[in-house]
Amino acid sequence: MENTVKLIAILVALAAFVLGGPEASAQDKMKDKTKNREFCSQNWSNGDKVSTRDLRETTLSPGSLTVDGKRNGGISVRGEDRSDILVRACVQAWADTEAEAQSLAKGVRIETSGSVRAEGSGDNWSVSYQILVPRNTDLDLLTSNGGISIADVTGTIKFTATNGGVSLANLAGDVKGRTTNGGISVKLSGGSWSGNGLDVQTTNGGVIVQMSESYAARVEAGTTNGGFSSDFPGLKVEKTDEDRWAPTKKQVSADINGGGAPIRVKTTNGGVSIKTAKL
Repeated sequence: MENTVKLIAILVALAAFVLGGPEASAQDKMKDKTKNREFCSQNWSNGDKVSTRDLRETTLSPGSLTVDGKRNGGISVRGEDRSDILVRACVQAWADTEAEAQSLAKGVRIETSGSVRAEGSGDNWSVSYQILVPRNTDLDLLTSNGGISIADVTGTIKFTATNGGVSLANLAGDVKGRTTNGGISVKLSGGSWSGNGLDVQTTNGGVIVQMSESYAARVEAGTTNGGFSSDFPGLKVEKTDEDRWAPTKKQVSADINGGGAPIRVKTTNGGVSIKTAKL
């Protein structure tokens, strides 16, 4: 009897060992899935209105991607080792009652023909997007009231935001864009830019650029009303007074670590910070 118990224990242990890998993998996938859905996990209030949310998921064939964020809602795009495009759309609606809010949310359609966009009636709804794309993907993103985040993507990338901040990390290719009201955060990976370069600007908001101390680039940065700071020895501020009544502009144009593709950042009302970081 004792030997039988020992044999059963050994078999259970072996089963746990064999199944441990796949089980852990399934748990990791579940955690990742849960994390990816967090952006649509909470309702938000709008005065005395009742709000509701609805997560939609659509898979698209690989290729260039255009997203029109319409009136309300942000766009987050991340590159991954994948062969398709996964679009997660968080539809939120608000009304006097929960039933009315749910009905309004159900009436919002996510269109994917030509561009990813939301269509619906009334004004009390918004859609935010979390999109996973192949690492090499061309992007064209537009928001009115919402931020834009792009990470780990190489391609021809364009973006325009009206009211919302912008976060860019680990990009390559030809990247151009602007926001009117919002700050811009840029994290440059590697030792230099791969592609034509980066050209971004904001009207009202600060700009922060982080890169390694050995990063090689042609840096062109400027602000009209705001300070400039950098811990790169080669970046010196050039001050230009057009006349005694004009604001003092702060501009920098210099090669660092031998130069490279242009990194252009500009703001009108806000500071510019270019600093080293371990990325």
